[in-house]
Amino acid sequence: MSALLQLRQLRKRHGQRILLDIDSLSIASASAYVLTGINGAGKSTLLRILAGLEAADECAALALLGQPLPLAPYPAALRAAIIYVHQHPVMFAASVAANIGYGLNLRANSAAWRAERIEEAMAWAGVAHLRDNRASTLSGGEKQRVALARARILQPKLLLLDEPTANLDGAAREQVIELIPALLAEGSSVIMACHDRDLIALPQVQRLKLRDGRLEIR
Repeated sequence: MSALLQLRQLRKRHGQRILLDIDSLSIASASAYVLTGINGAGKSTLLRILAGLEAADECAALALLGQPLPLAPYPAALRAAIIYVHQHPVMFAASVAANIGYGLNLRANSAAWRAERIEEAMAWAGVAHLRDNRASTLSGGEKQRVALARARILQPKLLLLDEPTANLDGAAREQVIELIPALLAEGSSVIMACHDRDLIALPQVQRLKLRDGRLEIR
């Protein structure tokens, strides 16, 4: 399987502590990974670095689909390819439909095309019945599904999910887990920082573990 993202010698310090000391990382296209490790191991920091939300101290080399790119300043090609979803997704002060379509509104496409895509994304996430509700009124599980739909609608090559089920239980958790295989089927790769055994046990999911700054492939 072809490599989507490759990097070498990624380093990050937190004060005097070496938080990340990763010799190499290779993410395949249309593949799923869980990123595990104890609290404070640097899971969220690694995702945020990959998404351009936090700076690394060093990165010797990075390539997207074989094309060498810098990690800093963060290039437009990575910004278009990679989307990060926080475990507490930020919802804009607007309707569910407006939240999901926010990114599309920044692109030069017709209003009819955007509306069709938004309807399809809401149906995919199981939130079509909430289209006119203000996002601030949603439950935790509903917000997480809206956030996934908002990310998916932009057709990212890589989705970075930070503890996507950490604050959910019961049906809400199961609904979010069910969306992950659908993302892979559409060609996106997914890295999930989590402790969730059901996410770890999903078919064809590879485990990456952070321990003392090093990345172990399980």
